[in-house]
Amino acid sequence: MFRSLISALPTALVVFRFLAGPYLLLDAWHGQPGAGFVPVFVLAVLSDIFDGIIARRLKVVSSFLREADSRADLCLYLCVLASIWRVFPDVVVGFALPLGITALSQLLQWASSLIKYGRLASYHSYSAKIWGLSLAIATVALFGFGYAGVTFWATLAIGTLHNLEEVAMTLILPQWTFDVVTIQKALQIRASSAATSSTGAMP
Repeated sequence: MFRSLISALPTALVVFRFLAGPYLLLDAWHGQPGAGFVPVFVLAVLSDIFDGIIARRLKVVSSFLREADSRADLCLYLCVLASIWRVFPDVVVGFALPLGITALSQLLQWASSLIKYGRLASYHSYSAKIWGLSLAIATVALFGFGYAGVTFWATLAIGTLHNLEEVAMTLILPQWTFDVVTIQKALQIRASSAATSSTGAMP
């Protein structure tokens, strides 16, 4: 029973992140987030870091868990973005152009995956981890210290580059695959798939 409870920990962390997003949005909805906003956000970020580590250690990694992990991240940061709009509308207006570019790149990333695979990607690439870290820093800087300078510019630039990388990975990969950390890895998977297909086609 103890083993089962431990094995469920990665899933519990993903569920926590799904719930943390709406909580943050509700907390910020009236334009003034409470004292719990930053701590809950930090806990959500930590859950994102450790769910994958724990799942790998326990050998419970699955496509379902990794896809749920990606969707929990999406839920969290969409709620954070909406919270920024509610609390710091001047920041949204001031960064309208780079925000729009990043949003467009994200839509392109989603569209390319949906068109090719019929489902959203779940690559968990290194660039995604870097973007997640930059998003966390920018969010804490904004909600904790009211700062939206270099950190905000950096996270938007990193996010755009990350989305373009994942579009390229989608174009490269022959089928939906999770945990593809770099374009180089995507190329290796494509080469391996092509070699397997060629071998299977030989008489």
